[in-house]
Amino acid sequence: MSREAATTASLLITAREAMEQFVDVHVDDDGALSFHHDGVPCAIQGVELVEGLAVLSLTCVVAWDLTDAETPRRVAERAGQGLFGTLGAVEAEGGWDVTLRYAFPAEGLTIGPLGTLLMLVVSTASRVRADLVDAG
Repeated sequence: MSREAATTASLLITAREAMEQFVDVHVDDDGALSFHHDGVPCAIQGVELVEGLAVLSLTCVVAWDLTDAETPRRVAERAGQGLFGTLGAVEAEGGWDVTLRYAFPAEGLTIGPLGTLLMLVVSTASRVRADLVDAG
């Protein structure tokens, strides 16, 4: 196993252990992690961008197929509230799809702090989902 692969694998193991405190975590064939939190499917991937810069990327699918024309405005308002991550809306065939993405250097973070950081993002995604689905 290359040093890069070992670094990424180690990050994902720590992320899995951190998230298992809160949710059931599935390890995909490629090593990525997936789970659900309050109806929001999420995935965590790891990559070493350059030597010494290992990054975890968390993507949460906040909502999909929202037909309310106000969705982009509401998403933009929420995005301006200082969230961890980037909230975005894309118009798809069935309506608006909304995601929350957060990437950050994670090497050296232990299970406790990493779990706290990830859950800040995941719980925000769940709150945004509740707001958008209730409004739609």
